[in-house]
Amino acid sequence: MKVTLLAGGTGGAKLAHGFQRVLPPGDLTVIVNVADDAEPHGLLVCPDLDTIMYTLGGIADREQGWGVAGDTFAAVAQLTRYGAETWFRIGDADLATQVRRSHLMAGGASLTDATAALAAPLGVPTHLVPATNDRLRTHLMTDAGELDFQAYFVQRGQRDEVRAVRFEGAEAARPSPAALVALATAELAVIGPSNPIVSIGPILAVPGMREALLASPAPRIGVSGIVGGKALRGPADRMLTSLGHEPSALGVARLYEGLLDRFVIDEQDEALAPAIEALGMEVSVLPTVMRSDDDRASLARALLELGEGMLRG
Repeated sequence: MKVTLLAGGTGGAKLAHGFQRVLPPGDLTVIVNVADDAEPHGLLVCPDLDTIMYTLGGIADREQGWGVAGDTFAAVAQLTRYGAETWFRIGDADLATQVRRSHLMAGGASLTDATAALAAPLGVPTHLVPATNDRLRTHLMTDAGELDFQAYFVQRGQRDEVRAVRFEGAEAARPSPAALVALATAELAVIGPSNPIVSIGPILAVPGMREALLASPAPRIGVSGIVGGKALRGPADRMLTSLGHEPSALGVARLYEGLLDRFVIDEQDEALAPAIEALGMEVSVLPTVMRSDDDRASLARALLELGEGMLRG
């Protein structure tokens, strides 16, 4: 079964890894958020693309949730010595990714092509495609003023209340051709357990992406990244609250109303199923917390079984 997954961050990376473990090589495409991207030291850094690529390549630092396992930071130390701003820490092996990407794109490669060129040497069989090849950036309105995503997330440690969200460049952006092909040819389309505001939100904000998802012949399944009213990692629950949404699986489902055929919630949230079904989507209750590689694969298999059942009608 050909699966297209919309994802960003650690939750999306874990589910992508689960799918990669149970699908034949090449049958998974991940459409990845790029609105978290930044340009420290003149290099294009794509945190979500890199987190998913490193996870699928088996080199991710699982403890901190980003970067390369066992990385060193000699370059950051030297940059600090030179007086450069280094709150956005990039490890030495990670730096090689950013240098190579920036070099490829300076030579005319699209972000899609540069991503493929980076993933192949890491042995990643999955197709990783950016939601758009165009510039797209998340800006957050907070009590401290307007912040770009990395200033909010890394420099200021997510401590600011988010009052509004703006996706700079969204109006002029276009879906990457590879993303459109992946949705048009998918046999199962999944919105992963990623932050619905700043990971999935920017993907769907690209004009034409929402329409392409709705036009896909595949069953459309979403997985809640909020379990028991809490985000497993990151600020999604706090963002939902400060933006006026319910910090629950139901609150996430409301954001995807009209987009999904089925929504998957964790066993802890089974009581929310009737309210979610009232939004016009079926509900499946599954163990969704992915603490191990086996958990990731088990959830992926369960989603495949759901998709196959939906195709059979």
